[in-house]
Amino acid sequence: MLVISGLVTLGLFAIAVWLPVPYVRLSPGPTFNVIGDKDGTPVISVSGTTTYPASGTLDMTTVYERGGPRTGLTLFEAISGWMNATDAVMPRELLFPDDVSGDDVKQEQALLFSNSQSSAVSAALRHLGLPVRTKVIASLVYDGSPAAAEGGLQPGDVIVSVDGVAVDTPQQVGDAVRGKPVGSALDFVIERDGKQLPVTIATADSPREPGTAYLGIGVGVDYRADFDISFALDDVGGPSAGLIFATGLVDKLTPGDLTGGKHVAGTGTIEPDGTVGPIGGIRQKLAGAREAGAELFLMPADHCAEAEGHIPDGLTVVPVHTLDEAVSQLQAWTSGGTVASCPVAVTAAPAP
Repeated sequence: MLVISGLVTLGLFAIAVWLPVPYVRLSPGPTFNVIGDKDGTPVISVSGTTTYPASGTLDMTTVYERGGPRTGLTLFEAISGWMNATDAVMPRELLFPDDVSGDDVKQEQALLFSNSQSSAVSAALRHLGLPVRTKVIASLVYDGSPAAAEGGLQPGDVIVSVDGVAVDTPQQVGDAVRGKPVGSALDFVIERDGKQLPVTIATADSPREPGTAYLGIGVGVDYRADFDISFALDDVGGPSAGLIFATGLVDKLTPGDLTGGKHVAGTGTIEPDGTVGPIGGIRQKLAGAREAGAELFLMPADHCAEAEGHIPDGLTVVPVHTLDEAVSQLQAWTSGGTVASCPVAVTAAPAP
């Protein structure tokens, strides 16, 4: 009898470890060399102006996430994550509200990634003193939304006007949509492939804000140069590649070699003016960068405290606040000079 009970208990435990749990596991993800190629195509392509060869490696870093709305996490995977020094396991509710679906997450991450590329273009051009052109675009069109219907909008469409009013800011588009009752038709003039087209779309009831008109688009500002710039990365989301995209553009558009032929990696959001902002998963990105062979890591200065004690051997970590700082720090490092470091935390001595 005891043997049977033991076997049953063992069987139940074996089943339990493979059941899904409400946690998310973050692990070091792949890196991508933005001044190199992916599957034979340059990650950053520039044409219509003078470019310069860039040697070395300039990696954007990523985090592999398991357990969010798009994938499940088993108890076994959670336990192994807790035991792995480079991973993090946290309650799913801290990252994803219950009403957010896997498709919602995928599309939001794609929008953030697209916006990071656009902001990187602006930051790099401003750093180089080159003109920046701006246009309001449909950054994202949600699947199944009114805007996604046949004859509707496509990602990248330039929004010229709505109901005869010229559009200069994303806010104007949102105000036009919400300013009419649900079911109202809006007349757009868009620019697609160099041609202006009329598009009429009827709004629907918002799935998240009942009673509010909904089109199903993400609207943003597209920053452009007087020449062509394109990015070739798929299945990557989020805003944290902005700093490295901007740095890669500067490298391609200036003589010399920012990396000095060495292996550099980094992470950080970027604002159109070049300000660098915080990201998620810094410890996983530090580990992933070093595992890929990086010697120097550029990161937002906001993460100094979080990174302390988790910097891999052989990796020099440089905190920055702006793209200008990132470029100057790279130049100092490749020339053998001194680079910035995080301030050392000082613990006050106990009172006598």
